[in-house]
Amino acid sequence: MSEFNRREMLGLLGLATAAGAFGCSSGDVERAAAKAATATRPYQPGWFSPEEWKTVNALVDIVIPKDDRSGSATDAGVPQFMDFMMQENPGSQQRMRLGLAWLNREARARYQASFASATPEQQLALVDEIAWPDKTRGVEALTEPASFFSNFRNLTASGFWSTRMGMDDLGYKGNVYNKSWDGCPQPQLDKLGVSYGEA
Repeated sequence: MSEFNRREMLGLLGLATAAGAFGCSSGDVERAAAKAATATRPYQPGWFSPEEWKTVNALVDIVIPKDDRSGSATDAGVPQFMDFMMQENPGSQQRMRLGLAWLNREARARYQASFASATPEQQLALVDEIAWPDKTRGVEALTEPASFFSNFRNLTASGFWSTRMGMDDLGYKGNVYNKSWDGCPQPQLDKLGVSYGEA
């Protein structure tokens, strides 16, 4: 595990759970990613309320902030992706709405500010309470918020690594024209006990 940094682990998570976040299918993810990639700016959310939109933009950048390898989740258009996902999946909407409401309610109670208006330190302190399953296990008041955040993190990862920016961040080499193919290396053919037949 020490060989992987947080972003690489989230990248693998995004690829592995693209079909699972908020009960979305892989087809839903592909359609939403395509819509987000072709959206024109400035984007106007079709499902999120104005306050939810600000919360989503702040929260995705906590999950995947900008670093020296690539831009942040908002730079990649993840909030737009999420907005499309919510429109495509009515069954996921209530869970998303309740989770965002919890963040804003807690931020107001603790900091007298919405989640998006709280300081970065305050935002992280609040997220830290629901980001670690071991810390929330057995704490009934945090069970649903922790489940929400787990799904939100998965959806953020799915959205980010479905984009060109995310693929470049992972060093994904697929979908690239290979000018020459010399076949499978002989040691691997020998290991498998196969060979290329005579032409």
